[in-house]
Amino acid sequence: MRLVVCVDRDDDLGRKAGVAGPIVGRDQVLDAATRLGMADPEDSDTNALFASIGVLDDLRKAGEEAEVVVLTGAAQVGLLSDRRVAEQFDRVLAELHAKSAFLVSDGAEDEYLYPILSSRVRIDGVRRVYIRQSASLESTYYTVVRALKDPKLRAKTVLPLAFVLLTLGLAAASGVIGWGIIGIVVLLGVYLILWTFDIDEAIIDSVRSASTDIRQGSAAFGFGLFALALVGVGFLSGYNVLVSLPRETPLDRVLLFTQAALVFWVFGAFVWECGRAIRRYFLRGRFPRSFLVATVSIGGTGLLSYGIVFTVEFLEVLVAPATLPLVVSTLVAGLALIIGAGVLQQYLRSRSSTEDRSASSVPESGQL
Repeated sequence: MRLVVCVDRDDDLGRKAGVAGPIVGRDQVLDAATRLGMADPEDSDTNALFASIGVLDDLRKAGEEAEVVVLTGAAQVGLLSDRRVAEQFDRVLAELHAKSAFLVSDGAEDEYLYPILSSRVRIDGVRRVYIRQSASLESTYYTVVRALKDPKLRAKTVLPLAFVLLTLGLAAASGVIGWGIIGIVVLLGVYLILWTFDIDEAIIDSVRSASTDIRQGSAAFGFGLFALALVGVGFLSGYNVLVSLPRETPLDRVLLFTQAALVFWVFGAFVWECGRAIRRYFLRGRFPRSFLVATVSIGGTGLLSYGIVFTVEFLEVLVAPATLPLVVSTLVAGLALIIGAGVLQQYLRSRSSTEDRSASSVPESGQL
C-alpha cells in the first residue's frame, strides 16, 4: 500500500476546525478540508488537503492500492509539533502497513518533516501546492497584510524592527546615538543567534512549561527556579573574583571568573535535570532513563571544563608545576565520563528497542 501524506505542522485543523489528527481515509479528509475551508477560507492547508485527495484518486485510477492520511502537529512549531507528527505517523503505519508514501505540502515549513517521514517509510515524491494570486498592487498589499497577521511571521519580522526603532528612539532622546547604534548591532546579533539555532522557540517552550508547572503545582518549577538561582550565584561569585583582583591580566581574570562560577553552573544543571526527572516520575510513575545519561554527561562536562581551565592556568604559570598530575587526571576523568555517557545512551537505546520488539511479538505469538 502507498500512503498520500499531508502534514499540517502548525495544527490549523485542530485550532480552527476542531479536527484532531491523524485523519485517515478519503471521506474523513474531505470532511476535514470542508470544515477548515468554512472556518478559514484563506488557509493554504485547505488547498493541500484537496490536493492530497486528488493525488489519491489519481493513484487509485492507476490501479494502485493507496490511502490518504493527514498528520497534525502543534500551534508552537518546533520540537513538540514534530514529535506529535512522528507519533501519529507511527500509529498510522502500525495500522496500515504501508511500504511507501507520497508527501503533499503547501510550503517549505511542512517539508522540514521530510526526514522524519522518510526514516519510517520510503518517500516516492513530494507535491507542493501553490496558491495562485493576482499580480495587481492591491492583491499584493492584501497578501502582505494578511501574512503579517500570522503570529509566527510577525514575531520573525516585526519584532526585530520594533527593537531597532525603540533602541534608536531611546538613544536619540538620551543624546547617545553612537551607543544606540552599538546597541542595535548587539540586539540584531543576539536575535540572529537565537533565530539560527531556534533558541527563541526553546525559551518560549520553557516559559510555557514553567507556567503549566505553576498552575499544576509541579515540583519541576521549584527545581528550575533553584537552578536559575545557582547560575546567578555563579556569575556573582565570578564577579566578586574579578573585583578582588584588579591587577591581573584579562586572561587571568577570565580564568579565575570561570573557575569560581563553574561549580555553581554544574550544580545548577544537575538540579535542573533532577526537576525534569521528578516531573516525569509523577507523570509516568518511573524515572526516565535519560536522567542517568544526563547526570553522567553533566559531571563529565564539568570535569572537562575544569581541566581546560587548569590546563590554561598551568601553561600561563598561574599554578605550581606539581599540579600537572591533577590537571591530567581531571581531563581524563571528564573525557571518560563524556564517552561513558555516550556508551550508556547507546546501551539504553538498544535495550529499549529490544523491549519494544519483545512487547510487539507477544500478541502475535498469542494469536498463533
